[in-house]
Amino acid sequence: MQFSFELKAQDGTARLGVIQTPRGAIHTPAFMPVGTAGTVKAMMPDSVAATGAEIVLGNTYHLMLRPGAERVARLGGLHSFMNWHKPILTDSGGFQVMSLASLRKLTEKGVTFKSHIDGSKHDLTPERSMAIQKLLGSDIVMCFDECPALPASDKEVAESMQLSMRWAKRSKDAFGDRPGHALFGIQQGGVTKDLRAESAEALIDIGFDGYAIGGLAVGEGQEAMFGVLDYAPDMLPVDKPRYLMGVGKPADIVGAVKRGVDMMDCVLPTRSGRTGQAFTRRGVVNIKNARHADDPRPLDEECTCPTCTQFSRAYLHHVYRSNEMIAGMLLSWHNVHYFQQIMSEMRAAIAAGTFAAWETEFHALQAQGDIEPL
Repeated sequence: MQFSFELKAQDGTARLGVIQTPRGAIHTPAFMPVGTAGTVKAMMPDSVAATGAEIVLGNTYHLMLRPGAERVARLGGLHSFMNWHKPILTDSGGFQVMSLASLRKLTEKGVTFKSHIDGSKHDLTPERSMAIQKLLGSDIVMCFDECPALPASDKEVAESMQLSMRWAKRSKDAFGDRPGHALFGIQQGGVTKDLRAESAEALIDIGFDGYAIGGLAVGEGQEAMFGVLDYAPDMLPVDKPRYLMGVGKPADIVGAVKRGVDMMDCVLPTRSGRTGQAFTRRGVVNIKNARHADDPRPLDEECTCPTCTQFSRAYLHHVYRSNEMIAGMLLSWHNVHYFQQIMSEMRAAIAAGTFAAWETEFHALQAQGDIEPL
């Protein structure tokens, strides 16, 4: 089976589709839990699948440093290594290199950086990024790019974007012919429309299996991000999947789908779970708060995840305050389930042509806030 994308329906600019891969279908709009180092933190692979997730994300930068891409390949590839046999998307390493500005040297060739683990020196180029992702065996490969942190000057953003487009061409050349595997290009350009258009045109000229919108959720704020998403998706091919990288909170995800985005990823569900925060239909619940200590109710009475059907707020409060590992496990499971529930509901609404009504109800419930204390 080859990689393919079919657009099934639209409701306004919100899109319903399906990506076919040799390892299974991905129904879009889709949210990808992040498995940075070969694991979705605090969750077992079968638990991740049970939430409805059809694809997870792996991190090139972290996996190349530890345990090493060559080692993962010797052990059968990332799917076998982490016991996840559905599709995997790997990022290129570019975002993590951006976050290591004090430890890196950037040139036309690529990036030389020091490991945050042991200070060892490494080179990461478009060619090396493609080689690492091939060793990992990911189904969707991201081209190597440079992502400037915002705010930045137009000159800095333009130079970074143009470098990324040259790297995109080198990534495509190095990727080669890999039936069943897909390569996505990454649009850059900050919050400047002309630069976004220039980037999209360059990527389309190169030709990719899908297109990501990069360089957002890096400090510009939701209003600015939505401003870009009001036009950026429409610059990309209609018949290819559109992936917004690193987003986000539930309201960010809903706003992105409304504007024509098909795929998203974010560490937020599991990171928040490990720090005592749960996302619910009525907003964020901070389980650390004393108000939950005697509350026998679930996080969300309408949620069907194991956390909500089997455990009380009082128990979650207790295990979190006691620093028990199960607290992060249960809250992460709930959060990933909730994010997948949002995606499922949006897919159903788009299919039915009722996305606007669904969105109105979503925001109304979020605005109500958490249930009253007992």
